[in-house]
Amino acid sequence: MLKIGIVGARGLANIMGFRSMDDVEVVALCDIDEELLLKQQAEHNIPKTYRVFEDMLESDIDAVVISTPMQLHVPQAIAALQAGKHVLSEVTAGVSMDELWWLIEAVEKSGKTYMMAENYCYFAENVIIREMVEQGILGDVYYGEGEYLHNIQNYLTYPNGQPSWRRYWQLGKRGAFYPTHSIGPIMQWFKGERIAQVACFGTGRHVDQTLRQEDTTLTMCQMESGKLARIRIDCISPRPHNMTYYSLQGTKGVVECSRFGGGVDEAKFSLNDTGNPDEMTWKSLSEMAHLLPAQFKNATDEQRAAGHGGSDFFIAQNFVDVVHGKMENPVDVYTACEWTAVGLLSEVSIRNGARMMDMPKFRKNTPIGEQQTIIL
Repeated sequence: MLKIGIVGARGLANIMGFRSMDDVEVVALCDIDEELLLKQQAEHNIPKTYRVFEDMLESDIDAVVISTPMQLHVPQAIAALQAGKHVLSEVTAGVSMDELWWLIEAVEKSGKTYMMAENYCYFAENVIIREMVEQGILGDVYYGEGEYLHNIQNYLTYPNGQPSWRRYWQLGKRGAFYPTHSIGPIMQWFKGERIAQVACFGTGRHVDQTLRQEDTTLTMCQMESGKLARIRIDCISPRPHNMTYYSLQGTKGVVECSRFGGGVDEAKFSLNDTGNPDEMTWKSLSEMAHLLPAQFKNATDEQRAAGHGGSDFFIAQNFVDVVHGKMENPVDVYTACEWTAVGLLSEVSIRNGARMMDMPKFRKNTPIGEQQTIIL
């Protein structure tokens, strides 16, 4: 039995996923907000609660799910790893380049599983696109786009009127502060590629002059091979949410997801089947739904209800399988750090006139002398 402890009472997205598995039990919940903690304990029937994270680590749990604000992810992940616990961490992996190297070192020393819970990689349309790429249907893919458009201004204060962590760690920064939802799926489609350079461009502030974050940022990621990914982050502009727009171009065809959040039914693809581009037409991506792996096709209604179209269940399932050695880690610490570093490098780039910034080579047992932080 794998015993799970969750830190962050607002982050119970994966609990239904864990509870759908026979060999897993969520036994502990930790949060500093006692009222919320007890409310969530009662609602989800969790045996033990803790106000202090270190106290939960001293219990007999086997793994920790970190669902706290992003500036707490690395300190709590390191503490959990040092306590001999496996870690499933929400995004992003960390908030500074030095933190990423500390995290890698802690994972390597612990010998425990660290996985980043990037759930956008599990959305049905993104999985279908991944299968199309792996089967060569799109040919050699060389350009991708991802956009995260989600106005979060209502989350900048707590109910008591005090500024929330998002005012500082998200909209209190310049650059692509939240890149992994956008770059993660693209990098899975660009299998085997490594991001070599990052440059970030901003629109300036137009909606709210009190925020450091610009209304829209565009971040260009150049692969070592020359392939290109563009991500857009906009959490301020007055517009409906659309957090899942993606596009992928290959030598044989193209996929365009809906700009209006329509999912698989609204996403389109087109293939140059005849060799004549004038004859290309758009088709619904749902025509490719047969490519979905059995894990997705056989999901129960309960599993699909786990959150984000079932992606929160699939993450929980994959994490348990990784811990048990049944599958390769889909977002290990090196991958998590590269995707997170896109945002960290974008902050430096935008402050330096969209200067191209080199991506460190996150890899196993990197000598300290090669652990690049930021070089101007």
